[in-house]
Amino acid sequence: MLKEYKTVSEVVGPLMVVERVTGVKYDELVEIELRDGQIRRGKVLEIDGDRAVVQLFESAQGIHMASSRARFLARPQELGVSLDMLGRVFDGLGRPRDGGPPISPDALRDINSAPINPVARDYPSEFIQTGISAIDGLNTLVRGQKLPVFSAAGLPHAELAAQIARQATVRGVTTEFAVVFAAVGITFEEAQFFIDELTQTGAINRAVLFLNLASDPAVERISTPRMALTMAEYLAYEKDMHVLVITTDITNYCEALREVSAARKEVPGRRGYPGYLYTDLASLYERAGRIKGREGSITQIPILTMPEDDKTHPIPDQTGYITEGQIILSRELYRKNISPPIDVLPSLSRLKDKGIGDGKTREDHADTMNQLFAAYAQGRSAKELSVVLGESALSDADKAFARFSDAFEATYINQGFDVSRSIEETLEIGWELLTMLPRTELKRVREAYIEKYLPTAKEGE
Repeated sequence: MLKEYKTVSEVVGPLMVVERVTGVKYDELVEIELRDGQIRRGKVLEIDGDRAVVQLFESAQGIHMASSRARFLARPQELGVSLDMLGRVFDGLGRPRDGGPPISPDALRDINSAPINPVARDYPSEFIQTGISAIDGLNTLVRGQKLPVFSAAGLPHAELAAQIARQATVRGVTTEFAVVFAAVGITFEEAQFFIDELTQTGAINRAVLFLNLASDPAVERISTPRMALTMAEYLAYEKDMHVLVITTDITNYCEALREVSAARKEVPGRRGYPGYLYTDLASLYERAGRIKGREGSITQIPILTMPEDDKTHPIPDQTGYITEGQIILSRELYRKNISPPIDVLPSLSRLKDKGIGDGKTREDHADTMNQLFAAYAQGRSAKELSVVLGESALSDADKAFARFSDAFEATYINQGFDVSRSIEETLEIGWELLTMLPRTELKRVREAYIEKYLPTAKEGE
């Protein structure tokens, strides 16, 4: 029998305190019935003796302490999962948002699933083609990896997220591929942009969208990524699919955590965020990966906007410690009308070496990647030097590297948000760029690969 109480003693922001409760458990779902019959939902956030602190998923407006009833449902927050959810749009609590019929779930799953046991993890080793040269060629995404995008206010991370969702595929396998998209605290226009982008290309047929809008309750943002990951786990580990989870914006999620922490009067950590921010983020990120003996996998691309473009801010700082690299968007490249404006030099994929090479991408991938990195870095240095000393102070080699740097940004990085390049196309563009340098400067590419691939690039000029 469900336990019902009329002992609401306090309502503070998104939190409500219920007194004299018995047998109530952490994370248990709660229904709050108002005197006019309205139902609000929440979950148990803390138990202190016979006091339960309830986190509300919806507005506290209209909750009258004397007449409201708190009903504890004896179960955690769950998501009903089914293959019928592919192609559908839901809100941050898993309710249909697209006007379609309710889902008849195959099963109910607790959204607070535990991270993958490290002993059960299988090492990521398969290449995921995003169709974006700056990622595929230089900061390769590997199946089962966690690779965040560090953006900033005003940069086109939404366009990049939509491009990856449309174009991403696992090469060389017959297993089905799906995308689970979680939008946290975004505007209505941004939400409609994602829906339109996926619908127009047909990619929505293999996608599930969970949308939490800026006008929705902030505490709903804490549930939205967990809803998406629960759906991803069902598709990956029960239906043997490769699943790419894209979450934007993690910064809004962390702001919601800070709001709840402040309402609980917890001692704040850096910049006012709770001291458990690292642990909480890890509970999301570590749900990505591959499991031994299972065909399916979960790959995560969390997107966050760095407040004040600060990489040392707690959100990007702690995300970088948990994940396996980062893709960084550059305001300078954006001003040059380069899209996507990915700054490849500070970007990093720690697992890229595991997903490239003969049989995965191509035998020359690692060498050309290293050479392009080195040449672009040297070209950027040469351009900075010319600003101080003048171009006449540069050697012929430095001038060649400076020209290479401009061409690299204009043709390799700048491909637009509507162009999908195969890894072979990306590698060929890289070889064509390398023809701009003296052959003696190609020190990071094996001679056999120069003989095999460089002449092909020259013939295509």
